[in-house]
Amino acid sequence: MEISIKHGEQLVVALKGRLDTVTSVEFTDTLSKEEIKEEVVIIEAKELEYISSAGLRALLALKKSLAASNKALEIHNLNPVCQEVFKVTGFNNILTVK
Repeated sequence: MEISIKHGEQLVVALKGRLDTVTSVEFTDTLSKEEIKEEVVIIEAKELEYISSAGLRALLALKKSLAASNKALEIHNLNPVCQEVFKVTGFNNILTVK
């Protein structure tokens, strides 16, 4: 998986590839090293091919850590496969998906 991070008015984290058991560790480690000053973190998922339950847990953990600092998490541009995973698991009701 490729992760690119862009700071600005919002922190944009672009994901490319798969967010699964192996790559969710890399995702969590990468974001834990970032100093997040922005009020909103956007996960740009247009190139995210697949997300597993481990990936969903990583996003939920990120949301909880951001909420502790009064910051928001948004997921943008999910492909149809990932949209279905969010829908079936109910994560579209837990996380802000745009």
